[in-house]
Amino acid sequence: MSEQAVAYLELKAAQNLFGKPPTALEADEREHVRKMAAKQFGLEARVLAAPEARDAMVPPASLAAAMEEIRKRYGDEADFHADLQHSGLDEAGFRDALERELMVEAILEKVGTRAAQVSDIDVELYYQYHPDQFRRQETRRVRHILVTVNDDLPDNTRPVAQNRIEAIAARLARDPKRFEEQAMKHSECPTALQGGLLGEMPRGQLYPELDAALFLMKEGEISGILESPMGLHLLRCDAIVPAAVLSLKEARGPIRTLLEQRRKRVCQGAWIKQLLHGA
Repeated sequence: MSEQAVAYLELKAAQNLFGKPPTALEADEREHVRKMAAKQFGLEARVLAAPEARDAMVPPASLAAAMEEIRKRYGDEADFHADLQHSGLDEAGFRDALERELMVEAILEKVGTRAAQVSDIDVELYYQYHPDQFRRQETRRVRHILVTVNDDLPDNTRPVAQNRIEAIAARLARDPKRFEEQAMKHSECPTALQGGLLGEMPRGQLYPELDAALFLMKEGEISGILESPMGLHLLRCDAIVPAAVLSLKEARGPIRTLLEQRRKRVCQGAWIKQLLHGA
């Protein structure tokens, strides 16, 4: 079990730190991942041996859901099993290592319940002393249609792309309500499946050429043809959400959640430190 658990931790560390499987790591990267996995395994062993682990459990449904979520990241079962094999794991060992990880999380959650409760006064003081966190900047709900430019592809040379975007713009000039339909039919961005929806955008999120145009547009307005490094675009500003300051009533819930999470982490950190020093 320990070899499989360490292999699982090496796989996670390699993906989180370097974005690739352990077999693709350079020698120095591999050594760094091995040291991290060994250290993590030792820490988890102490957590699992602590008295607080006595009544902790991982419901079978939670383990099954976690396995299913991981499987979805792969194209098919063959890819999943190939990745496991390359990392020195089999499916049973992977499942056991995942259950071990979830057990550690359950124990830490149990420890976190010892954290001091957050009072209404705590929330109100945080709101008063952190006013900048509750200023909501203006956002624009925006959709776009993208036609890419690539002179190496006959269907996407600049003249062809220009003609395509102009034809779309002409149809929208006649009937602006067709924007979502035209996005689904003609946009070369994955957002086409959502009618070109990019979502609510604050200033500075889009390419400068698009950002400048968007924040001059009126609600419901469709832009002229714009160009970015991605290609040629048409934008539609669906809605304008003006800048505002969140009231204490609006901010109370998020503040309470933030403070509870902070106190839980502090409590968990102190417990782990005690585990390590008590060894």
